[in-house]
Amino acid sequence: MQRSNAGDVTYDDPWYDALASGWGESTAAVALPPARPEPGAVPAAADIYLEVQRSAAFQEVRRRYRRFVVPGAVAFLVWYVAYVVTATTVPGLMARPVAGAVNVGMLAGLGQFLTTFLLTWAYVRHARLRRDRAALELRWDTQELARGRGGAS
Repeated sequence: MQRSNAGDVTYDDPWYDALASGWGESTAAVALPPARPEPGAVPAAADIYLEVQRSAAFQEVRRRYRRFVVPGAVAFLVWYVAYVVTATTVPGLMARPVAGAVNVGMLAGLGQFLTTFLLTWAYVRHARLRRDRAALELRWDTQELARGRGGAS
């Protein structure tokens, strides 16, 4: 927070765009940040996040995520489409009784719920065992870099 010459209070807002100031806003000159960071200065947030994104640790976390999510999503989508297509094209198969009033269609529908819960459980377990620790370390390093303390690479 800074005091201007007029005595009113101004705020250092990184999202403020002086060229887009509209009605009711102060017409005082706004100092623009320097185009290049000074040597020894804390790097900009965008630079920090780009550096983290390019890091091998981040790429490994993303690779582990994709290796689980893509096959899981494809398998579940195929299973769902197969259920819908079978229900619409072969109603006789879905109506075949299994035990009493329970038929194949009912079991397949309950199987949809069961696979949803199993896939959710598997995703959470995979994330906990293979990604959460690495992601937490990346978050910590990113926060350290943003604070200007260097962080571990």
